[in-house]
Amino acid sequence: MNGRYTAYYRVSRASQGLNGLGMDAQRQSVQTFLNGGNWRLLAEFAEVESGKVSDRPKLLEALDFCRKHKTTLLIAKLDRLSRNAAFLLNLQESGVKFVAVDMPHADNFTVGIMALVAQKERELISVRTKAIKKALKVKQERTDEFTKNLLPVIESIRKAGVTSLRGIAQCINARGLKTPNGKAFAAQSVKNYLERAKDPLYLENSVSSLEPSENK
Repeated sequence: MNGRYTAYYRVSRASQGLNGLGMDAQRQSVQTFLNGGNWRLLAEFAEVESGKVSDRPKLLEALDFCRKHKTTLLIAKLDRLSRNAAFLLNLQESGVKFVAVDMPHADNFTVGIMALVAQKERELISVRTKAIKKALKVKQERTDEFTKNLLPVIESIRKAGVTSLRGIAQCINARGLKTPNGKAFAAQSVKNYLERAKDPLYLENSVSSLEPSENK
């Protein structure tokens, strides 16, 4: 390997540390890639920063050093720069040559495609996350509505003299009611709904004080 290089290392979590295994692995990858030859590693820059963040002081320093000393930026893995397509594409236009050890022969076209794919992946993750949150919200609303409708039923059972969790569950089942999952009620499910509704009577009395009335 010939030429003048500036190495840039990045880990995304503080727990990996500037002197931790993550950095050591990247340094080893760079040294293995260079593997002797007529080359000079003029400087090394390292920082802890999320790949989602484009404004990274040490990377900017490394790029400035590369421009001033006419060196090539050398990184262990392409994703050490960023998973942000716009950032990678702008970097390509900065005038600084860079080589990724894991893809040494990648040209601007290849890197550009990878950057767009990485960006798309991030967007899909965001879409999936929003969909999951929406589904959970709908489930929460349905459970709240079910709980609201169930409380009068439980109250009527109590007024009939049944106060134990198991007894209440048996009475609910006798009325043909099912949980939102289509299952029969058990003492634990009754307890869960009372806790969810912050039922005053339930909160004032412990489970043990309710259970002795099992024969009711």
